[in-house]
Amino acid sequence: MSWLIPERRRWIILALIFAAMVLNYVDRQIVSVLKPVLKAEFALDDRGYAMLLNAFVFCYAATYAGAGWLVDRLGAGRVMFAGVLAWSGASLLCGFAQTFGQLVACRGLLGVSEPTTFPSQLRTVTVWFPPALRATANSICAAGSTVGAVVAPPLVAWLALSFNWRAAFIVPAIVGLILAFAWRALYRDPPPGTAVPAGAAAPTPVTAFTWPQLWRTRSLWGILLSRFVSDPVWYFCLFWLPGYLQESSGLTLAQVGMIGWIPFLVADLGGIGSSWGSDRLVRRGFAPLRARKLTLAGAALLGPLCALTPHLPHVAATLAIFSVVGAVCLTWLFNLGVVVAESFPAANVGSVWGIAGACGAVGAMCFNAFVGEAMATVGPTTIFAALAVLHPLAAVILTLTVRVERPAAAPAA
Repeated sequence: MSWLIPERRRWIILALIFAAMVLNYVDRQIVSVLKPVLKAEFALDDRGYAMLLNAFVFCYAATYAGAGWLVDRLGAGRVMFAGVLAWSGASLLCGFAQTFGQLVACRGLLGVSEPTTFPSQLRTVTVWFPPALRATANSICAAGSTVGAVVAPPLVAWLALSFNWRAAFIVPAIVGLILAFAWRALYRDPPPGTAVPAGAAAPTPVTAFTWPQLWRTRSLWGILLSRFVSDPVWYFCLFWLPGYLQESSGLTLAQVGMIGWIPFLVADLGGIGSSWGSDRLVRRGFAPLRARKLTLAGAALLGPLCALTPHLPHVAATLAIFSVVGAVCLTWLFNLGVVVAESFPAANVGSVWGIAGACGAVGAMCFNAFVGEAMATVGPTTIFAALAVLHPLAAVILTLTVRVERPAAAPAA
């Protein structure tokens, strides 16, 4: 296909990643939309529901770092194909689960395979796009995750109400299997110099960190702690908010399908807009890493709005608050990946993002257990107060720890 010059292929690849992200998030969010249905089907309370969530999150955390390592060694093309194939198959199996144990096992398999997508996406953006387009490209493909979160409530509700809850797992899974083979047919590694800005000289090759060297960098620990602290807020939006709207505000499944997507759409727009603003700062002459840090710190200032949720119990207020909180979350997720790309050699970004994603999932798993217990004991006020401080704390950690990291043998950046 000679018409597929690199400048065109990069955008086709980006579109495929976007579609994969949509399905990835639809598959993971099905249980949150169906929370009351699944609780009734399998006789669960909130602690049991938290256990179902943590089956996914534990496996997700356990394999995320390994997924990043595989991307750096086998390439994004092969790892993404295997990952989409596996997690679509896992979601398909969820639709045939007959017992709670089977559903837990299938969600665990989903957790094992889904982490392949994100380090593959970041590695692809790093090698296919120059720095002045990198945050925008990263935000576009990563925006698929929240488009998935936008699509999930109406799609899952419609499938469950039109057919049954099993169809909500099976239909997206089949689409994912088709997408895996489309990726296999169209993805290619970029030719040398593809990510170099027009008119610029080819950069001097930068030596990658070895695995032991990577763990001795200050920036790796700063990024790990930042994600451990900030990721639980986004996981709460995904896994607890749809059920919270049904159980605290009395909304039906159909009503959640009608309005539950609103915070995720606003979050998507906020994440893309902040990434565009971050790239604009770079074009105006700001150092790339400084531009990303300023963007993240500014967004973190809005995180404490979350504490207002139980004091403004009307459903419209909850949707408004979580629209802002969701935008904060996606500003962080979209731009923190670019922080990794700006801070580490390209050959290390998959590993770093994989380890960071695992750390974020561990933070979410701990917070899920806390939420499941708190819902049954002290109530939601404590939960929202805890959520409110997480992004500001992550901003402090990021500001103080993360810098450009290069191996000692490499030329100075």
